Amino acid sequence: MSISETLLPELDHEMATTRRVLERVPVADKSDWQPHEKSMTLNRLANHVAELPGWLTMTLTSESLDLAPVDGPKYASPTHATNEALLAAFDGHVAEGRAALVAAADEDLFVPWALQMGGQELFKIPRVAVLRTWVFNHIIHHRGQLTVYLRELGVPVPSIYGPSADES
Repeated sequence: MSISETLLPELDHEMATTRRVLERVPVADKSDWQPHEKSMTLNRLANHVAELPGWLTMTLTSESLDLAPVDGPKYASPTHATNEALLAAFDGHVAEGRAALVAAADEDLFVPWALQMGGQELFKIPRVAVLRTWVFNHIIHHRGQLTVYLRELGVPVPSIYGPSADES
């Protein structure tokens, strides 16, 4: 069994769960809402969660990302103003990322990948570590934040790893 084959069930489960959370986000009605002035707005957080599966493809098809290249524009997260657009972007990223993971050979997953800021290397680790930490775990972390936003807005929280207080 290849490494990518061991990651696919987790990817499929986490993306299905993440989609259920994103389906409930009131993007159009509460886009600027934030639980605290230091927190992201609902729209920014939901869009970040929706874009993160795209990092699967980016990680597997490149060897680095510079978030603020010296000779170009800073990385900017996309913004979708409706749930339909948000979910379409998410679904597209998941499908593309899953295909990239299926196609990845074990040796591809051990290629070093670097995150940079203004040409300065922040870290350089094997792609498989990027996928686990900066894609899977990152999505799970922000999805958890998003469920707190939903709770604060009175939106029923879907089941994630078991029943929520709103679903049994």
